[in-house]
Amino acid sequence: MDFSKDYETRATDIAELFSATFTTSEGPEEGALIGALARRLIAETPAGDLRVITAWEDGVLLGGLFFTRLTYAGDPRKVFLMAPVAVVTGRQSEGIGQRLITHGLDALRQEGADIAVTYGDPAFYGRVGFRPAAEADLPAPQPLQQPEGWIAQSLTDAPLTPLRGPARCVAAFNDPAFW
Repeated sequence: MDFSKDYETRATDIAELFSATFTTSEGPEEGALIGALARRLIAETPAGDLRVITAWEDGVLLGGLFFTRLTYAGDPRKVFLMAPVAVVTGRQSEGIGQRLITHGLDALRQEGADIAVTYGDPAFYGRVGFRPAAEADLPAPQPLQQPEGWIAQSLTDAPLTPLRGPARCVAAFNDPAFW
């Protein structure tokens, strides 16, 4: 499996991966919502605030994930939100997602990021180091519908300590539908 950070030349393929994967797992409405989010992230997010990692095998797109910057008004640490994450439906449960996430987190560490946050299944993301984060310690940019899914990890040797907010996400995520 090969990993790539090049998202501009494959933007359509990447958006289609997210649309198809979420349509299969969550239904057509969710597929359309997440496909549109992927397109907006690629088209509208400044390069400094966006990282896209994709996994490929023999020229076939297997999975992808987005990291977007979260900023905290009173905190200088470099924080990224990992979302959404998708693996092509026919190849799920093969460890592709875990390898993709591990590769992406390593890339963030190498560039000096301090913290990664995601909003998802704690059991799945716990396998790659994410732990529950209280909103009081790590404010979310929007009210959370499922606070138990707000999870984070330190990307440095320093322990995860509270962030001073308020939090601000990239424009594409500034919609309560995603939270």
